[in-house]
Amino acid sequence: MNPRLSESPPSSERLKKQKAASLALYIGLVLLALWVVRDFIAVVVWAGVIAIALWPLLHKLEGSRWLEGRTTIVAAGLTLAIALLVVVPVGIAIGQALHEAHDLSDWFRTAKENGVPMPDFLQHLPFGVQTITNWWQANLAQPLRDSAAMKGLHSTTVMTLGRHFGARAAHALMVFAFMLVTLFVIFQAGPRLSGALVTGMRRAFGDDGARLLQRMAKAVRGTVSGLVVVGLGEGALMGVAYFVTGLPHVALLALITAIAAMLPFCAPLTFGLAALYLFSQGSVTGTIGLAVFGAVVVFIAEHFVRPVLIGNSTRLPFLLVLFGILGGAETFGLLGLFIGPALMTVLMVLWTDLVQ
Repeated sequence: MNPRLSESPPSSERLKKQKAASLALYIGLVLLALWVVRDFIAVVVWAGVIAIALWPLLHKLEGSRWLEGRTTIVAAGLTLAIALLVVVPVGIAIGQALHEAHDLSDWFRTAKENGVPMPDFLQHLPFGVQTITNWWQANLAQPLRDSAAMKGLHSTTVMTLGRHFGARAAHALMVFAFMLVTLFVIFQAGPRLSGALVTGMRRAFGDDGARLLQRMAKAVRGTVSGLVVVGLGEGALMGVAYFVTGLPHVALLALITAIAAMLPFCAPLTFGLAALYLFSQGSVTGTIGLAVFGAVVVFIAEHFVRPVLIGNSTRLPFLLVLFGILGGAETFGLLGLFIGPALMTVLMVLWTDLVQ
């Protein structure tokens, strides 16, 4: 008799143990794989966020008559555009800094030999003039070459900080390069990748899982749109204010403000420093006007415009949008700005399913 024919079929208990062992093996392998690529998870998430935001544009370009079937060209063009959006502003800022480096070096040399003269506007402050004058004469009015602060510029700590900054800059450049490569691969995969994700979610969690994935993607896309649109709007309005108050390098300041305004509550840092510069030049009216105008613009944009733009695209209440952005940023950093509203979308879907 054939021994295979005499074997009894596996019992249900044995099948359950095999399934549990297989599940444990799969989970262990997935965790091991994630641990191996742990340094690149943030790169993939950033590329995914950008890809989700530009997915409608990708579909539109691929469906056009001139670019139909040329997925690689479309992917390369979009990736290059993202690279230029980052490289050009950074290049402009570095070029402007190098242009100003000569004047800054001359000022620094003069301060080292002769000290820093006290600005005239400090004499007209409503209070604290004598205290400020005494401190200035004791610390800044004298030649700075022998001061403790000047000696500290050549200390080991400063050199260590410089090397640390250089290492961080090199790491950021490497991460950005890997992100561009990942983004190009995602764009090139195109509809095949999105279709595979939806199919996988449908098989694993049913139609509800597939719809949840689509709503999370919509939440990320709406968040990106809200951050970018509001940031550009704040930058443009503050650029007008910079021009009216007579600040130098208006275009560069407006660009920096727009980039900072894409992050919640970061725009006050830029126009606050600009207002301090005006104050140091003796323009009290310009300082007050710029500070008040900037505060009003930021208040309206951060508390009304941005939550409305994101909430309309995700159908989230105002409070959930605000909590998602701020809580996500506090928990996950910059990535949390986009992950937070997506998680709030999941919470809203679960709540809706529970009460219905």
